[in-house]
Amino acid sequence: MSTVYIGGGTPSLLTPSQIGSLLDHLRNGFGIQDGAEITLEVDPASFDRRDLEGFLEIGINRFSLGGQSFDDDLLLKLGRRHTRRQLLETCKWIDEKYKNGEILSWSLDLIQNLPGHQLESWLLEIEQAVATSAPHLSIYDLSIEPGTVFDWKKNRGQIDLPNEDLAYEIDNLTSTYLRKVGFARYEISNYALPGHTSRHNRVYWSSSGWWGFGMGATSAPWGERLSRPRTREEYKNWIDKQEKLGLHSSLLSKNAKPIDLDDQLIVGLRKREGIDLQFLAQEWGWDKNQCEKYLTLLKVRWKEFEERGMLQNLGERVFLTNPEGMEISNQVLVEMLLWWDSLPEDAVGPPIA
Repeated sequence: MSTVYIGGGTPSLLTPSQIGSLLDHLRNGFGIQDGAEITLEVDPASFDRRDLEGFLEIGINRFSLGGQSFDDDLLLKLGRRHTRRQLLETCKWIDEKYKNGEILSWSLDLIQNLPGHQLESWLLEIEQAVATSAPHLSIYDLSIEPGTVFDWKKNRGQIDLPNEDLAYEIDNLTSTYLRKVGFARYEISNYALPGHTSRHNRVYWSSSGWWGFGMGATSAPWGERLSRPRTREEYKNWIDKQEKLGLHSSLLSKNAKPIDLDDQLIVGLRKREGIDLQFLAQEWGWDKNQCEKYLTLLKVRWKEFEERGMLQNLGERVFLTNPEGMEISNQVLVEMLLWWDSLPEDAVGPPIA
């Protein structure tokens, strides 16, 4: 393994010894390359300096800190257990380790377009993020999941989210400000100083194979995606089934196949450099005539976005502009999926070996 990412939920609730045992299992089962990037997600409320030292001892060399906000009121609304003070303190501890050369890098997560966000208040947030000296920033829009408190409040008009125009301006501000201070937007939600892009993320967005473990984890080591059950009982039953009946077909190397072309386009368009349509289509298995016929249809669907300056086409390479295109990426992807669904079965089915 060239990268390991321990995330989802709050893995910093585990002790360094438990995380170390997990890494030992990965080393014994798969092997971990020398110099591999090994990232651990940490939560300021479940993490202290002693934990930090312990995680360094067992081989963690990159941290992803779930800050979300520097505003105590917003943190409370988000249901986060940490405070602004705890967040700043944790940033200081981790940055000291980075500056001392004890870790490769570290990242800070923030959420934009939260209830009550205005341009002025969001500018204060990203200024504080830059002041922590984090060399990598992941900045996500608030995602309201069905059945959550936010979903309940939104449906009753009790939540003051930025409207579409303000949300666009906030994203524009994020991109413009961070570019001025040296950060490159190398993916829709990720910004990094030179040399600090997440290697793990780059592997995933390049459609390379990856393993995933644990409840709700998705893997695609040999080209087919597999999502594991999200509840403990269902996950236990799934594990028992694997032991009794054998591994799922997607986990066997003999069933290796290219990742579906539509999936490759979805993850590839998230990257700053975009995608080479012709290359991906040929790798998928289309011949020259199919490439010309089907890709022309896709380009027709995307023409409006090109004309509006949101999608740029250089030869066969297509990429979203920043920030205009990245802000409306879902619209571009919807058109791509409609195109994919319109193709004949022999074009979208598994390629013939």
